[in-house]
Parts: sequence; structure tokens; C-alpha cells
Amino acid sequence: MGTVAKALSLLDLFTLARPEIGLSDLARLSGMNKATVYRMVSELQAEGLLEQTGTRAYRIGPAVLRLAALREATVPLRAAAMPLLQRLSDRTGETVHLSFLEGGKLGTYAFTYADAHGTSVRMEDAAVLPFHATASGLAVLAYLPPDRREALLTPPLAGFTAATQTDAARIRAALSQVRASGIAVSTGGFEADVSSLAVPLFAADGSVTGALAVATPVSRMTDALRARIAQALTDTAPALGALWGASPLLQDTPPPPVPEPTD
Repeated sequence: MGTVAKALSLLDLFTLARPEIGLSDLARLSGMNKATVYRMVSELQAEGLLEQTGTRAYRIGPAVLRLAALREATVPLRAAAMPLLQRLSDRTGETVHLSFLEGGKLGTYAFTYADAHGTSVRMEDAAVLPFHATASGLAVLAYLPPDRREALLTPPLAGFTAATQTDAARIRAALSQVRASGIAVSTGGFEADVSSLAVPLFAADGSVTGALAVATPVSRMTDALRARIAQALTDTAPALGALWGASPLLQDTPPPPVPEPTD
């Protein structure tokens, strides 16, 4: 990883649950030494990508707002996608989230909650989704070029729960099931009490660009709900993909049987 990439990777450490981070914690979370991190955050601060608070912690700076506004004005995807996500959430009664590839990471782009239940899966802490431990990640992995897929499956793979699958060979077998069905399923891989289904999303050139997923507490998932979510996902993906000229999987074919969870 180059110097610029290392510096920008510090921005990924900030989340809604962790909006401010001190220098020592930035060094600990990034795995880089404190002197290196200080030099990088100073440069990011000079460019307005980070700013220092009254407690001398750091937070995302105003330059990010300008870049986000420019991106949204050029490609107003979030505003256009939100009604589709909300309809999917209302239809399934569960949390819906949309993620996109950001270089070598899968970032959460937008999410919606349903009002059908008193409890739901929350997405505030899931800014970056691990490829091997989430339905969204598996949906994307299944359609990445082999070299990129293998790079992301290179051990060691992080274990987030007792159910996280970290055996690359078993993950490859699960990806074959994803390609056969067009739907990825994960139960407890990232969070122990979360079950989710996801479908891949594609760019106009046919390359995978992200995933659309529905997540529910494990205790609420049944075969009937799993089938309903799978149908709703495959119904929604074409309209969502049309926003950027994508070619969603299974657009012209009925959805196959939903595979059983693989992790």
C-alpha cells in the first residue's frame, strides 16, 4: 500500500459510532506507528479532509462535504435509490442496505429501516463490510475476476464471530453456490445475531460493482421469510441497477431456490 493509500485508509476508521479519534487510537486502529500517523493526519488536516476538535481528537473535515456534494450532484444515486430501498424495506419488513466497491473495500452507501418490528438490524457501525463474512461481501466476491477474488481470500481472514467462515476453500465452495443461485446468504458471519441475503449489482460493462442486501435478526428468519426476501431482492435489483445503466443478475429469469446459509 502506497503512502497516499495509507493516509486515505485513516478516513475509513471514522464511523457514526466513532466520529472522533485521538492520535494514539488512530495509530492503534491502523496498525501504523504514531509518528507516521501524525505526519499523515497533519497532511490530511492541511487539505481539509480531517480537522482537530477542542479535545485534540480528529474528525472528518469539511473538504469531504464538498467532494460528497460534487459526487452527488454529478451522480445523484443516493437520492434516486432511497425510494427503492424504502419500498424493499417496507415489503420485507426488514433492514435494507446498498453497498459499493470502493477500491479494495466494500462500503455501505445507503440503508433504510422498516417499522414492522420493535427490533431491527442497525447499520451505523457497518461502514465497511468484510467480503468473506457478509452476504453482501459474498455476493460481490462471487463475481469478481479470479485474481481479485483470490487476493481478498488470502489468509489470514478475520474471525468476527464463532460462525465466521475463515477457510478459503469452503468460502470458494460457497461462492459457487452464489453463482448458481444469484443470491448470497450469511448467518452470524459478521454479527452473531444477524442473518442476511444479498444479490450482486453490476456496472454497464458487466463488472460487479456492489450489492443489495436485506438483514434481519436470526431469531426472526424463517424459510418463508428467506424466500420472500429473495424474491423481493431479485424484483428490486433491475430497477436499482437501471439508475446507472447496470445489468443486474437474473433480470430476465425467475429466481432459483434460495441456498441454505453457508457460514
